[in-house]
Amino acid sequence: MTFKTVREFTAAALASILLLTGCIAGSEPEPEWSRYRISYMDTFDTIVQNVGYTHTGEDFDRYSEEMHELLLYYNQLFDRYNSYEGMNNVKTINDNAGIAPVKVDEPLIDLLEQCVEWEEQSRGAVNVCMGSVLEIWHEYRERYIGTENGELPPMEELEAAARHTDINSLVIDREAGTVYLTDPEASLDLGAVAKGYATEQIARKLYADGFTSFAMSSGGNVRVMDAPADGSKTAWVIGIQDPSASMESGDYVDSVIANNISVVTSGDYQRYYMVDGVKVHHIIDGETLMPADRFSSVTIVCEDSGLADMLSTALFILPMEEGKALAEQHGAEVMWIETDGTVTCTDGLIPLLKERGGATSVPPSAQEESGKE
Repeated sequence: MTFKTVREFTAAALASILLLTGCIAGSEPEPEWSRYRISYMDTFDTIVQNVGYTHTGEDFDRYSEEMHELLLYYNQLFDRYNSYEGMNNVKTINDNAGIAPVKVDEPLIDLLEQCVEWEEQSRGAVNVCMGSVLEIWHEYRERYIGTENGELPPMEELEAAARHTDINSLVIDREAGTVYLTDPEASLDLGAVAKGYATEQIARKLYADGFTSFAMSSGGNVRVMDAPADGSKTAWVIGIQDPSASMESGDYVDSVIANNISVVTSGDYQRYYMVDGVKVHHIIDGETLMPADRFSSVTIVCEDSGLADMLSTALFILPMEEGKALAEQHGAEVMWIETDGTVTCTDGLIPLLKERGGATSVPPSAQEESGKE
């Protein structure tokens, strides 16, 4: 994939994020904060954008370099298609299915252990051992994307692959640091969780290292840390894409206004191809082996981006009441958009929404001056 980065010092908005915040007064003049932006196009098959506030461009460049190095690391670790010198990754595990355990880095152990728990909690809606089925769908999507005359995979082929998706074939030995698939036909696919997990780990590391005011956006995953530090606003505004509009239009159904939060959306408009005029998207229901068809998008709002990534996939597949119970179990808020455009939100999400809840990012002083938001 071609590498490209762009750094800007600008007032332009970042994709679906409007950058807002407040400042802290001190006895001595505070150093001025400046806003910077950088984009990466070489990880996780998406554009990753970082918007942050630092005192100097050199500070921002240092944190951005650290972010990019971590993105490359997690992208390689969770990659199921490519091998990398000196690293055992998901592809290594899949290549050794039924042969031998593979020693891997601790973050992969950590994520897979969480995935085993999530598979049970989601009633199989999120199952990282679905690789054999998802690979078939991936091949068809790659073959027909951008065309109008695509085909569906034969159900008998999907059913044959589904016989090799048992989560119990995944053996994790934390003490030995190894992962093993006992079924030689099984394979891992972390697409439902990898990007969110990586985003969360990177955001925490950068925050601990002193980068305290930033928004990290990777596709449908947004993680914001503290409020933007230029004093103009009190919170970040994160737009929720209208699934019926083109992604280029920037049309939103609403916006979440909050700090120290993750907003993750799974939608039928993100990756798909067309069959007989019908959109065939990438979120596959393990029970039907076909694209889930209850919703056009599901947005999760909670602190942890990894958890939000998992929940956005699970709740896209599960019936609404089951999904609501799972979200409550994890303290997450949800917006469901059904295929007919009906919008349903959990009660706890409403106060965070700009349109439906009247949430604001305008500082009280600015409201007093203008008399309105």
